Amino acid sequence: MFSINNIIRSNIKNLFPYSSARDEYQGEASVFLDANENAFGSPLEQQFNRYPDPLQLQIKGRLSEIKGVPVKNIFLGNGSDEAIDILFRSFCNPGVDNVILVPPTYGMYQVSANINDVEARKVPLTEDFQLNLDDIAEAIDDHTKLIFICSPNNPTGNSISRADVETLLANFGGIVVVDEAYINFSRQKTFIQELTEYANLVVLQTLSKAWGLAGLRIGMAFASEEIIEVMNKVKPPYNVNDASQQLALQALANIDQVNGWIREILLQRDKLVLGLKDFDFVLDIYPSDANFILVKTTDPKGIYNYLVQKGIIVRDRSKVELCQGCLRITVGTPGENNILLQTLQDFK
Repeated sequence: MFSINNIIRSNIKNLFPYSSARDEYQGEASVFLDANENAFGSPLEQQFNRYPDPLQLQIKGRLSEIKGVPVKNIFLGNGSDEAIDILFRSFCNPGVDNVILVPPTYGMYQVSANINDVEARKVPLTEDFQLNLDDIAEAIDDHTKLIFICSPNNPTGNSISRADVETLLANFGGIVVVDEAYINFSRQKTFIQELTEYANLVVLQTLSKAWGLAGLRIGMAFASEEIIEVMNKVKPPYNVNDASQQLALQALANIDQVNGWIREILLQRDKLVLGLKDFDFVLDIYPSDANFILVKTTDPKGIYNYLVQKGIIVRDRSKVELCQGCLRITVGTPGENNILLQTLQDFK
């Protein structure tokens, strides 16, 4: 059975977090003389002389309405990368504990493991890019704290079997992190709906992809109240700046526009797949539940370099495990996709 007391680092369990000025009172106030801010304002039309809400409660309130999750179960970070790093710092003792990664997968899990001096045990996906549950079970020991699963997966684009993820959640004594950065483009439903059933589940999402806010760096983690409390304890006091908070609130008021973009991206994804299939150098295009496609080619390096010379940037994933010969191509606008296809017609 999962118990947070069995996996939290002892120093984090006993940590007294930094208490910011905005944490130390309740209710409304009009005169702020507590945080050593410049009371005269800032040299900008929009004022940013005050520190932002450390818990981003307005954004969480809106997300609670959209996602159907209580505010107490939501963490906001400086991108999902901050949430990933905080999970390492909260639950993994450096030089002692380990995590399970299932490559090919998002590269920041490995980077965060390296930064935090935590062993990353790699259990490759199967040939059809699904979990190898038997090998994962063999890799787990008493010091395994986290399992990271990206679904839809980056760079392969496919969704991971829901039943397999549930098997891990039901049997693993640590935390299962399901990274749903691309869930808005997927046919599968989110794991957020399972938070009440699995105390060891953390779901990551982001405003960078479908919401088009990559430049604002706002990531989300959804989990049990006790896990969220730990993450809030460890995070810096003002980890999401005020400009990002204000702009995110504006964006979250336009859900219909975002849903329209999602439909258009899925339509353009299908058209891009059809266009790429006509080229002799394309060997395979893997099914995608994301806003990108993984394309197996006869000459990935040559195609990549050719496109760079033409001012078109894709991602060469040919050296990634199980992705030999592959390029990852993001779905662009109709014009961008047409430029790509027209340019590839002249590739020799």
